[in-house]
Amino acid sequence: MQNLASKLVEVMKSCKYVMKNGLNTFHKYKYATSADVLEKVNSALTKQGIATVVVPDIVKDEVVTTSKGNAEHLVTVKIEITLIDKDSGETATFRGFGSGQDASDKAIMKAQTAALKYAYMLSLAIATGDDPEADSRTDENMSTEKPEVPPQGKQNPQPKVNPVQGKIPKGGYRCYDCGAKISEKVAEFSSQRFGKCYCMECQKNKSST
Repeated sequence: MQNLASKLVEVMKSCKYVMKNGLNTFHKYKYATSADVLEKVNSALTKQGIATVVVPDIVKDEVVTTSKGNAEHLVTVKIEITLIDKDSGETATFRGFGSGQDASDKAIMKAQTAALKYAYMLSLAIATGDDPEADSRTDENMSTEKPEVPPQGKQNPQPKVNPVQGKIPKGGYRCYDCGAKISEKVAEFSSQRFGKCYCMECQKNKSST
């Protein structure tokens, strides 16, 4: 599988980062849309002459009740993506799961889209500029210990500024190396650790060197 592996390395280089252009207006957070992920992945795969075959399988379909008392379908889908190298005939398989909830048949489509998006993101190591483990609010809610509070007059909070520019940029925080847009949490973490704002991918590169 040497030929296909070499091509997948090039695909991963082309897809290492996807901007978070989507906005959830209800919960007020940004996310990488499936359209952006699939467009970038498809472009990289076809450039290398790699075809894909996707087979979805519904593993769970249940009826749930929303907070408003409405009944909706919650569907979980497992997908299998087979990559085929047109030159050598070599194949590789990605697998992923996704869930979707809706009052109509769109629950299946939502689940398939989520499964496909995250299967590619995990298998090709695509970064979007944030990390679920950096969610301190969830950790605080789960923890039974009270956080340590420094004595009065000794607080030294991390300033919410871009250390590269000395102020909060109008267009948001961006990686000092690759220019990718990053979240405020990632910017603060990387500036505290490295002295500059870096995306998750560039942080990994710096940690490995």
